[in-house]
Amino acid sequence: MAQKHQSTADPAPAEPKKRRRVGFAKPDGGVEANECITIYLVSSKDEVGASDAARITPIDLNSFFEEDGKIYGYQGLSITIWVSSISFQAYADISYKSTSDGGKGVTDLKSALQNIFGETLLDSKDDFLQTFSSDGNYIRSIISSGEVLQHPLTNGHDGASTLSGKATSDLEVVRMVMDNPDAGSLYSRLVPLVLLLVDGSNPIDVTDSGWELYVLTQKKDLEHEDVQSRLLGFSAIYRFYHYPDSTRLRLGQILVLPPYQSKGHGRHLLEVIHNVAISEDVYDFTVEEPLDAFQHVRTCLDVQRLLGFEPIKEALNSTVLYLKQGRLSKKTHVPRFVPPSSAAEDVRRVLKINKTQLTQCWEILIYLSLDPIDKYVDDFEMIVSHRVKEEILGKDGGSGGKQVIEVPSEYKEDMSFVMFKTKDGKPSSVELDEDQTKQQEEQLKQLVDERLNVIKSVAQKVQLQV
Repeated sequence: MAQKHQSTADPAPAEPKKRRRVGFAKPDGGVEANECITIYLVSSKDEVGASDAARITPIDLNSFFEEDGKIYGYQGLSITIWVSSISFQAYADISYKSTSDGGKGVTDLKSALQNIFGETLLDSKDDFLQTFSSDGNYIRSIISSGEVLQHPLTNGHDGASTLSGKATSDLEVVRMVMDNPDAGSLYSRLVPLVLLLVDGSNPIDVTDSGWELYVLTQKKDLEHEDVQSRLLGFSAIYRFYHYPDSTRLRLGQILVLPPYQSKGHGRHLLEVIHNVAISEDVYDFTVEEPLDAFQHVRTCLDVQRLLGFEPIKEALNSTVLYLKQGRLSKKTHVPRFVPPSSAAEDVRRVLKINKTQLTQCWEILIYLSLDPIDKYVDDFEMIVSHRVKEEILGKDGGSGGKQVIEVPSEYKEDMSFVMFKTKDGKPSSVELDEDQTKQQEEQLKQLVDERLNVIKSVAQKVQLQV
């Protein structure tokens, strides 16, 4: 190692006085909750901390933390949360290297997590682990006060029989009305999963007796122990009064726990609820703001029911016969193909499917009935395109109907528009330039393509189950 030679003849120079350096701490940029929180759903204490534990992916954890979804004041933060699928209580393991106020304070993690998990969040890990043995029969005990519902093996109406085609002897659906304290207690433990896994959801009012909880469980035999009931999913249904002497059922929430999804359990639960609507002769059964995945399952189920329903068969045969007569492109006017009002009323009265849902199913029923579809696909796509255009732009499809005009905006440039509608059918004073017209046509084509994909997807699923 080289070293600079210094003469010993000259005295060593005095060391200069060191200056104190002054600096500023880096501002705390925070960490997104989605990046530092991991959540597992576990069914035994052996799964707590296990590498193969079932991880759940929340819709958006950031929405529970601050305005910008970040956690402040922690370095090296890691939060692992275990939720018991036996008692639906939770424990959070929080670790970090250090804390410091970088200008935005230090996030109160306990308070933030309690906003999600409430009283189900336990402080002690030992207490949490103990719940797997002490609360092993929690579900079985709490649903014992409810009403066991039968799966619709048959309900006496054409097209309304069971469609799952799977053995369901170990599955059980129990109905609990919210004036039952056990129903409110159980739902309160399920609220955290609703908030985490159901997009845009809010807890229902457990003091409102109009709400009913439908709980799907599976019986599981344990060695040297009684049969345990494991909760697979649930749905919250609201019962409305309908003048003069009937009720309507509206599905507000439905959730199948992640480990049990894609196994037909959601369909099973929906079949039972639909059977309740039929057997109790409610006015109709509706769904509040269905998500795409649920709507797909619902539509598959309803299409199969409708295929076997005689009034729909007759109306469908008439529509299909008209379509098979010739190419619609040669006609000056493309009719709108909708189910007859009399058939729609029969569907509502017997199958409890409302008109909006029937309209969603109608094009799929036509598609399934056009055999071979390849021969009539152009005409079918034309009626779908015509219907979408009519809904967006109005019946005239031109200046006499509705128009979507894009306008400049600082909010979201690609999502800013004005819906313009002419008055009394008079010509529109708003004209689209060539670029706007082209863009509108592209947007309409995209909507049509999306609808066609949905139709084909449902039709394919239904054909596999026939």
